[in-house]
Amino acid sequence: MTDDELRERIEVDPKVTVGQPCIRGTRVPVRLILETLAHGATHDEVDEDYPFLTRNDILACLLYAADLLERASSTPLAASR
Repeated sequence: MTDDELRERIEVDPKVTVGQPCIRGTRVPVRLILETLAHGATHDEVDEDYPFLTRNDILACLLYAADLLERASSTPLAASR
């Protein structure tokens, strides 16, 4: 699956979870999956908790976070005083 195909799996809709980025077609926020992984859950454990998600959904969440970091790092920060 290409990066663009993974990116299409994430949606931001103000009518769904108040506009938080979610996995398309669900109400599962990207943040929830990232936090679950950050606390040590494996892909298999996420799959057990959310059997309706695919491995590509989880990968899409990781790519979404990487994209946010890329955008943030390309924004100049104010010089330290």
